Amino acid sequence: MSEVKLDDKGLVPAIAQDINTGQVLMLGYMNPGSLKRTVEGTQVWFYSRSQEDLWHKGEVSGNYLNLREWYVDCDADTILLKVDPDGPACHTGMDDLPDEYTNTEGGPRVLDELFAVIKDRQREMPEGSYTAKLLSEGPSRVGQKVIEEAGEAALAAATGETDNLPAEIADLLYHTLTLMASVGVSPNAVWEELRARRG
Repeated sequence: MSEVKLDDKGLVPAIAQDINTGQVLMLGYMNPGSLKRTVEGTQVWFYSRSQEDLWHKGEVSGNYLNLREWYVDCDADTILLKVDPDGPACHTGMDDLPDEYTNTEGGPRVLDELFAVIKDRQREMPEGSYTAKLLSEGPSRVGQKVIEEAGEAALAAATGETDNLPAEIADLLYHTLTLMASVGVSPNAVWEELRARRG
């Protein structure tokens, strides 16, 4: 790993390719920590630039990328990951990535990345982490925070404070994901329930 060249942000682009079909699945970024976890383990980890933390690909959807081989290009500034995917690599659940989802820094992927960060905090329980402290207080306390944030979001909408509404909803989503992590419920179970209600 020492030969890999990082950019000025300490990252290196990594291309995931299906070892069975040759299809390019996605482009992500790695830092030394995610690269170490990937090559020393069996599954792919990336670095989320939006969350500024490690991201275990597939932790929410269950569609992990199982590492089979990895290579560094001749300039040592790009990594090729040959993987055996458990399912679609795209966060939309589709095998091919449509144009409207080429922005990897926003949209549904944010929830995937955020839940991965929460689960990482739950495993590591780092000192000084708000998420770790909240999880240590148990589901009842996390549930109380969800109720508080839901009330604040509803109040902002009811009083016409729409400038504050996105932030209030973001707080609500974060605490809801934290509640789910505290009781061992995956967001994928919620996505399946929502899909069932589309009819």
